[in-house]
Amino acid sequence: VDIAARVLGDRLSRMWGQQVVVDNRPGGQAVIGAQAAARSAPDGYNFFFATTAPLVINPYTFKSLPYDPVKDFVPVAMLGSAPFVIAVPSGSSARSLSELLALARSQPGKIAIANQGPRSLGGMISQILNVSAGVNLLQVPYNTPAMVVQDTIGGRTQVLMLSTGTLTAFIKRGDLRALAVTGANRVAGLEHVPTVGETIKGFDYGGWYALLAPSGAPAGILRRVNRDVDRVLAEPEIVQRLREFGIYTEGAGTPEALGQFLQVERSRWSRTVREIGMERE
Repeated sequence: VDIAARVLGDRLSRMWGQQVVVDNRPGGQAVIGAQAAARSAPDGYNFFFATTAPLVINPYTFKSLPYDPVKDFVPVAMLGSAPFVIAVPSGSSARSLSELLALARSQPGKIAIANQGPRSLGGMISQILNVSAGVNLLQVPYNTPAMVVQDTIGGRTQVLMLSTGTLTAFIKRGDLRALAVTGANRVAGLEHVPTVGETIKGFDYGGWYALLAPSGAPAGILRRVNRDVDRVLAEPEIVQRLREFGIYTEGAGTPEALGQFLQVERSRWSRTVREIGMERE
């Protein structure tokens, strides 16, 4: 997130002739950053580089939040989608998602899938996969993506789920075999890898990035920022840089379209969290 924000910020800095500062506030499933953004001055100079969790997942997995994801922000621009990859070690007998699921059904609870924890986005999508496919992949949490990759390549876990940006180099080098991507469409650079939806109808889960502002920010400024972000996202160099981090952009869209997208996502994740039995903290 930090690197992607700096790529966008650096390009906007050159366009506007003034510095765009990235204020990194990590931790707490993005609650800390979201709270800081919500409390910032709504003067058109402060924005929230948001991910999926703080806007549409945290309201259903936390008992209370120090910000309101609906009332405290206004949509500005969509930045891009960020699907995950399901992959196995190169020596695995599973050569497709169907074969992996068949293996999991034959050994319930014994095929381990590594991710970044049950409340991480990848961890939640791993649990959605279990429910959707009727399998019991053993969820193994790790603190860092590096350890997820290391232990799966080493055979300590049999499957992993991480972002495309994290895994592409390992896949191209042959250390891992990609079985499926979790979004609705195949992705550039991994066109040979099918979607989960090609095996499990309707499966479409992944992350995304969006730009929002604190409520009350001047509408005229937000329109200009939307326009300029859209111009930046159309530049081939920026498209390629974001793709290296696993972010696939189709432009900024409109603030209204982003607002409608967020409504749909909130409704969807409200149902999903219940389906996978995630309790509010």
